[in-house]
Amino acid sequence: MDKIPEECRVEDALGILVGKWKPIILLYLLQKGTKRFNELRKRMPEITQKMLTKQLRELEEEDIIQRVVYPQVPPKVEYSITEYGKTLEPILEAMHEWGTKHTLHKLKKEEHRMK
Repeated sequence: MDKIPEECRVEDALGILVGKWKPIILLYLLQKGTKRFNELRKRMPEITQKMLTKQLRELEEEDIIQRVVYPQVPPKVEYSITEYGKTLEPILEAMHEWGTKHTLHKLKKEEHRMK
């Protein structure tokens, strides 16, 4: 990597992606397409309604996801990944692969320590 540390933008990227739920929300929308709020909530039963709302709003502010409200009763709200948000897919894939390798690395290290 030929980057000047003082000009590093990794922190900017992490500011958008960091959060226990944001990567999971993004992967659901990338892989499964448009989802309603309750569909997302059902797929992540541990998340609170307040936290899901907060995470979705933050992603929407960054133009990563799109929120569409349909004027009906009861209101229908759908979330989808934006074209810009789709550019995160290779980054999330690389992070997933590295996380898997890191987990295996830690397991091997622990096994070695136990011998």
